[in-house]
Amino acid sequence: MERTELDEARLQGQAEIWRYMFSFADSMALKSAVELRIADIIYSYGGAATLSQIASCINDGLTSPDITTLARIMRLLVRRKIFTIHHPSDGRDSLYNLTHSSRWLLHDSEQSLAPMVLMENHPWQMAPWHYFSQCVKEGGDAFKKAHGCEIWDLASRNPDFNKLFNDGLACTSKVVTSAILSGYKQGFNSIGSLVDVGGGTGGLISEIIKVYPHIKCVNFDLPHVVSTAPAYNGVSHIGGDMFLAIPNTDAIIMKWILHDWDDEDCIKILKNCKKAIPKENGKVIIIEIILKEDGSGVFDEIGFILDLAMIAHTNGKERTEVEWKKILEGGGFFHYKIINIPSLLSIIEAYPDDK
Repeated sequence: MERTELDEARLQGQAEIWRYMFSFADSMALKSAVELRIADIIYSYGGAATLSQIASCINDGLTSPDITTLARIMRLLVRRKIFTIHHPSDGRDSLYNLTHSSRWLLHDSEQSLAPMVLMENHPWQMAPWHYFSQCVKEGGDAFKKAHGCEIWDLASRNPDFNKLFNDGLACTSKVVTSAILSGYKQGFNSIGSLVDVGGGTGGLISEIIKVYPHIKCVNFDLPHVVSTAPAYNGVSHIGGDMFLAIPNTDAIIMKWILHDWDDEDCIKILKNCKKAIPKENGKVIIIEIILKEDGSGVFDEIGFILDLAMIAHTNGKERTEVEWKKILEGGGFFHYKIINIPSLLSIIEAYPDDK
C-alpha cells in the first residue's frame, strides 16, 4: 500500500473510532425525540411542522423550550434520516417531515417502537453495558453487577421498572404479532388449545384469538406480570413458573423467551414444554432471532447487536440455527422446521417426535 493510501486508510480508521465512540449520541437523540413526542407533534400538523410549531407544543406552560437545543438535536436526527427537512423557496420557515423511520415513533400508532426506545435507553437498562469488560474477566451477570439483582427480580419489586419493561415488550409484541399472523396463517388452524409461555401482559395471545376464536388460549407468565395484564375475551391469565411446570395444552408458543436464558435453562424449559403437549401432534412454536454469521438481510446486523443486549440484561444469547438445534434436541425435540416471516424474528416449529 502506497504512503498516500495508507494515510487515507489510517484517517478513515480514526474517523470510524470517533463515530463508534459517540454512537450513543444517536440513541440519546432518538430517546429525546420520543420523550418530547416530536414525531407526534409533526403528525398533528399533517406530517410537516416548523421548529417553532414543534417547540410551541413542547411548552408545558411551566417552562420555555430551548429552541436552539431542539434545532441541534433535530439536525442530527435529520442527518440520520429519522426526519427530513424542507426549505421553502419563498423564505418561509423550514419544515420538518416524518419518514418511514419516525412513523415508528408515534405513540398512538397501532404499531409503535416508542416504548421500546424509552425502555432500552433508560438508565436502568443502560447501566449494565458498562460492565462488559468485567463480565469478560470474571463472568457473571452484567445486570446483577449493575443493580445487585437480576432483571426479573427488579421488575417484581419495582413497579416503575416493571411498567417500563412490560410496555417495551408489549409494543414489540404488536409489531411482531402482525408478522406472525401474516406469515403463519396455516399454523394455528389445527390447534385446539394454546399456551403463550412468558406471554407478558397477553398482547400476542389476545391478537391470535381474534383471528382464531376456536382456540382455547392461555397467557402464562410470572404472577407479578399477569397481575397487571388486562382482560381479553377468550384468554385466561395464569401465573406460574415455566421452570417448574407449564399448563397442559395442544401447542405452546414462546416469543422472545428462550433468548433470555443459557442453554441449560432453555433445555429445562423445553423439557417442561414437552411434558405439557401431546406426544402426537403436539408442537412448540418458537419465535426468535436466528443469527446468520454472514447474513446481509435487512435485520441481520440487528441480531448481533441484540446478542450483546442479552449480555447486558439477561444470562441468555441470540443463536444460530446450529445452536438452536442443539438445545431443541437437548429438550427432546428432534425435528423442526424454520418458517420465515416479515420480521426481525423467525418461527421455529418444533415437534416432540420425528414427523
